[in-house]
Amino acid sequence: MKKYVCNVCAYIYDPEEGDPDGGIEPGTPFEDIPEDWVCPVCGASKEDFEPYDE
Repeated sequence: MKKYVCNVCAYIYDPEEGDPDGGIEPGTPFEDIPEDWVCPVCGASKEDFEPYDE
């Protein structure tokens, strides 16, 4: 699964880890995250993320 990076603070969303504190279960693809989800580090919106190329 593809990782995504926050354009504001560089937090990397890893689908294998999810965001348990934000209610996102491990194994959740970025595309399946609710639109109202925000970056757990800086609070940026989902639209502020882009695909991350390692």
